[in-house]
Amino acid sequence: MSVKKIWKTLGLLSAACWMLAQGPQAWSANDKPVIAGIVFQQDIYMKTVLAGMRAAAKEGHAELLEANSDNKVEKEAQIIDTFIARGVNAIVITALHPSNSAAALERARAKGITVIAVGSSVDKAGVVQSFKKSSDKDIGLSTGTEAARFIQEKLDGKANVAILAFKSMLPGQSNDRTGGFLENAGKGTQIKVVAEQDAWLPEKAVAVAGDLLTAHPEINVIYAANEGGTVGAMQAVKNAGKEGKVFVFGTDGSEQLARGLLANDNVLQATTAQQPFVVGRSGVRDALAVLQGKAVKAEETIPVKLLARADKNIVQAFLKEQKNLK
Repeated sequence: MSVKKIWKTLGLLSAACWMLAQGPQAWSANDKPVIAGIVFQQDIYMKTVLAGMRAAAKEGHAELLEANSDNKVEKEAQIIDTFIARGVNAIVITALHPSNSAAALERARAKGITVIAVGSSVDKAGVVQSFKKSSDKDIGLSTGTEAARFIQEKLDGKANVAILAFKSMLPGQSNDRTGGFLENAGKGTQIKVVAEQDAWLPEKAVAVAGDLLTAHPEINVIYAANEGGTVGAMQAVKNAGKEGKVFVFGTDGSEQLARGLLANDNVLQATTAQQPFVVGRSGVRDALAVLQGKAVKAEETIPVKLLARADKNIVQAFLKEQKNLK
């Protein structure tokens, strides 16, 4: 090889190393990576996940294509296949079901597409290259700890509990959250679960919780395992005129729930917030890193945060954070 060719080769290698070292911002306008961001419903949590994805895509000079499966398993698989046909570089997904979309994501991987899961994943090994999540058990444990304190101090240590879950959609997540809540809520208290039903969308949760309050007038605590269930439970208590008699403990953090904790109605007592913005942002950052040949963690747990009526300063600080995300 001539000296001229050697210097040319070294120059190309140096340029390649420089691009890898620069991180996401090294992508040029001509080879801008295209990332698909897929969520499965329209609630605040998912909207905030997408906001985090957008922020990371912007910082990494990537194009983000957004899609929502609207809680339809078959639609999720169709969306994935559409993005495969489009030739995206990566898919960052909050999977609706742990197994139903695994085959579609396998097809994506077979085409060389990077697959990152955020919030929820698929149960087939080797499909997802990185998984960013909250600990569902920690979510339940956190709210359960505050519930135990409240039951001891305000309800003489006894509570009849109704649970709004989402087992038919994501059984593992639902059971972990509910199990964590009951584990800690039962410490130093006497609690009895008198009813449990699936209701994860607000409209359904209002109706289900209202029916439960009618059928079981002894209920004085409702635990909802997601945001939609929490919002619905709050409204059901108000509709029944049971403010100050039935107390709601919930899941997820949003401006609406934070304001519920600050309201004078004394209905919502505590909720444990995930960090969906961080989850979404981390997912896209990992996708960009993988595209650049960098190593990423196979799994990372994002910490959760308790928001309680008993600590209004933390709730107000959370509200301020939410406004800054807009």
